Amino acid sequence: MSQRINYMQQSPELFKKFLEFSTAAKGGSIEATIQHLIEIRASQINGCGFCVDMHVKQATIHGERPLRLHHLAIWRESTLFSPRERAALAWTEALTTLGPHGVGDDVYDKVRTQLSEKELSDLSFLVMAINGWNRINVGFRGVPGSHDKAFGLDKAGLA
Repeated sequence: MSQRINYMQQSPELFKKFLEFSTAAKGGSIEATIQHLIEIRASQINGCGFCVDMHVKQATIHGERPLRLHHLAIWRESTLFSPRERAALAWTEALTTLGPHGVGDDVYDKVRTQLSEKELSDLSFLVMAINGWNRINVGFRGVPGSHDKAFGLDKAGLA
């Protein structure tokens, strides 16, 4: 597979602004461990190989356990995730796979038992960001691993 176009070069100002938005969203109230989990899970759902590859490597660099990464696809059945992580994953899936009637009260009510209003708002911006990256990389066929050296992802030792 080869990349269709280089959106970073074609729209540098928009790329820069979206990167700034994503960076700002990462500075919110949601801890890095959960950020990694939701980035990977949304990317799995959206079929974004570039983003799954990148975020698995980032999570590995930051000390995430390999078995938890393998269990993300089956997080509901796994015993490896805390109630707070489960809430974040449920909200991520709900926003990533919006149905015709939006997000149900049952999901919202469960998530609110684990996350404050501020945390839920911050999490929603994180989900918006990763879904945006997923869509542009899927559309233009971002090649997994193609920016490892530039992003320091070669340090994950997963090549």
